[in-house]
Amino acid sequence: MEQNYQQQLDTLLDIVFQNGASDLHLSSGRHPFIRVNRELNPVTNYPELTAEDMVGLITILAGNEKAAKLAETEEIDFAYAYGDKMRLRGNAFIQSGNISIALRTIQKIRTLSDLRLPDALMQFTHAKQGFFLVVGPVGSGKSTTLAAMIDSINTERREHIMTIEHPIEYIHPEKQSIIDQREVGIDTKSFHAALESAFREDVNVILVGEMQNPETIATAVTAAETGHLVFSTLHTNSAAQTIDRIIDSFPPEQEDQVRMQLSATLLGIFSQRLIPSLKGGLVPAYELLINTNAVSNLIREKRTHEIDTVIETGTEHGMISMNRSLIELVRSGEISIDDAKNFSTNPSGLENMMQ
Repeated sequence: MEQNYQQQLDTLLDIVFQNGASDLHLSSGRHPFIRVNRELNPVTNYPELTAEDMVGLITILAGNEKAAKLAETEEIDFAYAYGDKMRLRGNAFIQSGNISIALRTIQKIRTLSDLRLPDALMQFTHAKQGFFLVVGPVGSGKSTTLAAMIDSINTERREHIMTIEHPIEYIHPEKQSIIDQREVGIDTKSFHAALESAFREDVNVILVGEMQNPETIATAVTAAETGHLVFSTLHTNSAAQTIDRIIDSFPPEQEDQVRMQLSATLLGIFSQRLIPSLKGGLVPAYELLINTNAVSNLIREKRTHEIDTVIETGTEHGMISMNRSLIELVRSGEISIDDAKNFSTNPSGLENMMQ
């Protein structure tokens, strides 16, 4: 019977692979759905899945131990490698008493150039210490960008790189560097515990998959203060919002200290979106904040509301505003004006710049 479920899974993943889908959704009582260029489509030539199918599929995808935990925890995260074709990260959850599964494909590690991201990001892969964040909503390519940056360090430098993830997404083959990849829940109890441990493991570069709480944020900032190069992500919409989110996550009596630490350790913040291209596929739009002396002063002096203006006028320092990035995509015929407005965090400012 298990072999049958393996065959089912292989068939479904072949459909994902052949269609270039980014996501696969499985649930009992309906056809599988795939997401291609942001559009969800049912796979109507595949039969509706049963509750028994879902139990069999999650056992193959997550393994017996994790699958058994699903009934207790009601949601689990996992990763699955489909041979050499692709790797997927997944989440299984209970809805209406039944199992549902959401799978997202993880592409092979690509370069920043392949991803059409700015050369300015390379300066952060050359840094010896500090804190760099890639932010944006779910599905905006944050993990892919960070994988490209870690791969660049791995290719060019002899360092000890530690990734702390839940689950591990991209598998990094060792090149110039040595790389240890730890999965929360399997290799370590928490992001915070793994970060604390990294201080005693002669680590140079740390990737924190997600900063989930003030404890993890505080330890990551401390790691940057004490000579480590730290990369991480947040689900925020802009650089200014990211700084506010970090500071606001702490009790009022700690906020001034966090401002001081952040102003000193922050290297930059990269905010990105993936937008449907008129030429097919998705194209990135982005904002880049670089922590200059002026930005550092704004963070310390509680004037983060002025950061957007600094980004807009900071092109000589390599900064890029989201609106400027969107306008370039419109002018090059990559995206529509409507999509530019929809993805802009400041649509009225975008209209003024386009006049």
